[in-house]
Amino acid sequence: MGYADVNGLHMYYERHGEAGTPLVLLHGGMLTIDLNFAGLIPSLAHDHQVIAVELQGHGRTADIDREITPAALAGDVVALLDHLGVDRAHVLGHSMGAAVALELAVSHPSRVRSAVPISASVRPDGMHEDLADPSRHATSTRMPSARDFADMQEAYQRLSPHPEHFTQFLATLSASNADLKGWNDEQLAGITAPTLLVMGDHDFVTIEHGALMKRLIPGSHLAVLPNTTHMDVTRRPELLLPMLAGFLD
Repeated sequence: MGYADVNGLHMYYERHGEAGTPLVLLHGGMLTIDLNFAGLIPSLAHDHQVIAVELQGHGRTADIDREITPAALAGDVVALLDHLGVDRAHVLGHSMGAAVALELAVSHPSRVRSAVPISASVRPDGMHEDLADPSRHATSTRMPSARDFADMQEAYQRLSPHPEHFTQFLATLSASNADLKGWNDEQLAGITAPTLLVMGDHDFVTIEHGALMKRLIPGSHLAVLPNTTHMDVTRRPELLLPMLAGFLD
């Protein structure tokens, strides 16, 4: 466990495992290392040097006066890799972290061994209509549960340097996510890192959008986990770990 001072952030990170190639884990919005990856890290650390990061405003990393964008967060990850002396790494990210993984593959290709964007979108219209219509939230099978929200709030209030800012930060992050512009076809066609796209069949992102991403990113693979929501994709180690073992390295 440690902190790195990068780009104005006092960024928290953890390292697990000593063998194999580096693997960076990037959590989703309002989540933490443990909330997203607790069920995956022990197995991944057998074969990789796992570097798990808590991004701007999340977990133990305090927020700063800077817009939260994939480009900014990707710059933080590159700076952390420089700090740790890591030249290239596999990058696995969920939701917001998936956007950062894609931004790294687009804008920092020399630092990415492979990319595993989980529950990613590259266009605003890739999101399921349930997310855009508040009247559908109560009956949708895709939304986070009350337990999920309670876990997010508990972790924020326990870990954050500013635990009283939960509601304010949630609003800030929601606005930032609403402004996600994605990447154009040319940028996606330029991705050279091997890419495994993963999503749930009841994800925030539509399966049709997964197929579009697979078509736009050369040589990419697409896995759709059955009976799986957005929040549960990284909670399916029995499905994810065998795929990752076959894909990474």
